[in-house]
Amino acid sequence: MKRIHVAAAVIRGQDGRILIARRADDQHQGGLWEFPGGKVEAGEAVRDALDRELQEELGISPRAARPLIQVRHDYPDKQVLLDIWEVTAFAGEAHGAEGQPLAWVEPRQLADYQFPAANQPIVAAARLPDSYLITPEGLPPQALLQGVREALAAGIRLIQLRAPGMFDAQYRDLAVDIQGLCAGKAQLMLKGPLEWLGDFPAAGWHLTAEQLRSYAAGGRPFPTARWLAASCHDAEELRLAEQMAVDFVTLSPLQATQTHPQAQPLGWERAGELLQGCNRPAYLLGGVAPADVERAWAVGAQGVAGIRAFWPG
Repeated sequence: MKRIHVAAAVIRGQDGRILIARRADDQHQGGLWEFPGGKVEAGEAVRDALDRELQEELGISPRAARPLIQVRHDYPDKQVLLDIWEVTAFAGEAHGAEGQPLAWVEPRQLADYQFPAANQPIVAAARLPDSYLITPEGLPPQALLQGVREALAAGIRLIQLRAPGMFDAQYRDLAVDIQGLCAGKAQLMLKGPLEWLGDFPAAGWHLTAEQLRSYAAGGRPFPTARWLAASCHDAEELRLAEQMAVDFVTLSPLQATQTHPQAQPLGWERAGELLQGCNRPAYLLGGVAPADVERAWAVGAQGVAGIRAFWPG
């Protein structure tokens, strides 16, 4: 069965809202919502197809666009490759040129709409920022709290509380405090035993590679309304993350780091190769800084993650 190549866009308005369209009832996956776009014709460049489809469907011409994520998905009756771009500026006024209903929605509201199964990683990518802050170890709780306050004030929207040196009760107390700081400002990701899940309903969970290998066969441990991530280091772990239906992954180590000096770095080229087969938003981790975000985009990543280079001060 030939895989159908589709170019589509996460279109952001100046107010940050995202444009989605409702599929006609008589179409494949009819009645569900989608990100606007259409089939790439034989011999056509993806960006040219995107421009053509958005003009035909919405009457707009993209002025600023970049690749966001590629998703390969197999339905029972067809196979698709979704080539998704993020459009942040366009000419024209978007309207349903083919009679399709449109909606401008806040990124967090995307989870309230029904999309085809192949679109779920795109919904995640559209909601996630391009930077993922991981807290440094060895700091006392007050220093961690102050650093998180400063990071939030600087606009960080995704934070992992990583404190492997703390005893459990101290970590849990700190998690309560940081969850309060993040409320309404950023998504907090915690680490620890899955038995803690019920105690922190507003937090997402970031699985270690060991947890991923232990639990992947059982599938996702909680509903999709809650963020789930996993640490990955190779193709096998990326496959397990997809099997477990995580929302995003970190891929590491990209380069040598002080934290894990013994680990063999992937390098940019190998990371890009691994991401070719990854149907999940991925943050590159290890030896990267915020300034590396565009290079990360260029190899297919959602963005960059880090500790020292991302921590305030």
